Amino acid sequence: MINPEQLAVSGVRKLTPYQPGKPITELERELGISNIVKLASNENPLGPSPKALEAIQSGLGALHLYPDGGGFDLKSALAGKLGIEPAQITLGNGSSEVLELAVRTFVEPGLKVLFAEHSFAIYPILAQAVGATGVVAPAHDGTKGPRFGHDIKAMAEKVDPQTRLVFIANPNNPTGTYLKEQELRWFLQVIPEHVIVVVDEAYCEYVCVPDYPNALEWLVDFPNLIVTRTFSKVYGLAGLRAGYALSSIEIADLMNRIRPPFNVNSLALAAAAAALFDREHLERSVRLNNEGMRTLCSAFSERGLPFIPSVGNFISFDVGRDALPVYQALLREGVIVRPIANYGLPDHLRVTVGTETENRLFLGALDRVMGL
Repeated sequence: MINPEQLAVSGVRKLTPYQPGKPITELERELGISNIVKLASNENPLGPSPKALEAIQSGLGALHLYPDGGGFDLKSALAGKLGIEPAQITLGNGSSEVLELAVRTFVEPGLKVLFAEHSFAIYPILAQAVGATGVVAPAHDGTKGPRFGHDIKAMAEKVDPQTRLVFIANPNNPTGTYLKEQELRWFLQVIPEHVIVVVDEAYCEYVCVPDYPNALEWLVDFPNLIVTRTFSKVYGLAGLRAGYALSSIEIADLMNRIRPPFNVNSLALAAAAAALFDREHLERSVRLNNEGMRTLCSAFSERGLPFIPSVGNFISFDVGRDALPVYQALLREGVIVRPIANYGLPDHLRVTVGTETENRLFLGALDRVMGL
């Protein structure tokens, strides 16, 4: 008999699939418990914008029709809000799809994809899937930059003639560290024009520090730049899957050539366009996150648990030992967080900032599990 694995392309044969945070329903099936708190996937604990829910309700009667394959309304809304041309936008089934489109458009076997240590696990998967070589630049050790953060100079030194694409998560997941405006602009200035730089800004709306750059403003200066964003985080639409890439018109045209038809469903298109202009929900979400982040940071400090300062809606903390048993014990308490050994941080867990109640339940479970 033919082994299907032998028929698969070499990059796929060796892949280890991306592992998302454990769903609530899975834990319910496994342990038979209820009232579970999920703080594993950096979702907005407030849920979707009320305006997004209204748009979804309005669109239910047209589910027998294909969505607008070009996403005209959402592109127009994004263009108006961000001050760019609709032709500069590539829509995706979440930002993970536009990350994949960037790789599939510009990378082939024999080329390299560069990313930093401790950055989003999807980057090496995408590189390997197309037969490219993933190159990891070491993160800061804490002496010349924030520990675990992107060492932008080390990344620049890794670029060679075979490097075709660089991923920079700003802020980074799972560390929550970020590159300052001066650092990121320097990197873009020294990178050769043949290298595509993808700045992944999935968590940008949560950032409240003055030296955080808006890479969108640099598209005119750097024709090799792609900026990706999502509606899955602060906008609370993770279940609908809507994301987008911003680039030059020329790059967007190339990426849209391989974008699957109707890749963003009609409800996602409508909800995203509505959520984009719900300023009240956005501000409430950011305010809740800031309050919850202060609570968690204070709690970790009081308990003597080192943590990585984060500007996102999550924080990674050091449990002082192999984190997997702690993670598993928290599951039995009905609290789902995220082990991040696959990011090179086996002693750390990542927890999403939740509501006041969710944060309190998490901390109580953590105290019981760790004997604090």
